[in-house]
Amino acid sequence: MRPYDMVVRLLLAGGLGAVLGTEREFRRKPAGLRTNILIALGAALFTITSILMAGAGGSSDRVAAQVVTGIGFLGAGAILRYRGSVHGMTTAATIWVNAAIGMAAGVGAFSLAVAATLITLVVLLVLPFIEAWFENRPVKIEKPVKLVKPEQS
Repeated sequence: MRPYDMVVRLLLAGGLGAVLGTEREFRRKPAGLRTNILIALGAALFTITSILMAGAGGSSDRVAAQVVTGIGFLGAGAILRYRGSVHGMTTAATIWVNAAIGMAAGVGAFSLAVAATLITLVVLLVLPFIEAWFENRPVKIEKPVKLVKPEQS
């Protein structure tokens, strides 16, 4: 792989991570711009390194699995439990998908990485409004039905 190709892959990963990080920053989430850039960049770098190792006759079969494991650790750190509620699940999921986007960019699947970023943005930007509608809609409360035990003959 030419050095130019490696740089383009890293820049694409960092740029797509920045797109997701900007959305997270806008919503004032803990994993913001820098974090998301570094996650995508690191995943791409590990993927490129894995490709280079395989090309040099080395073993690269476990690198992707280790990236996923490391990202799971980061995502777990973003999840907080407080007074019976859980916070940070969307941030953890964004970290996870962002690493996958970085890996796609690192392997050279540019259209896949861009498409996944766009789909992720739709999820992060549009779905909160739909969720809010579901949470705020009026709920019709019906009277409970009294069950009568049938008479025995």
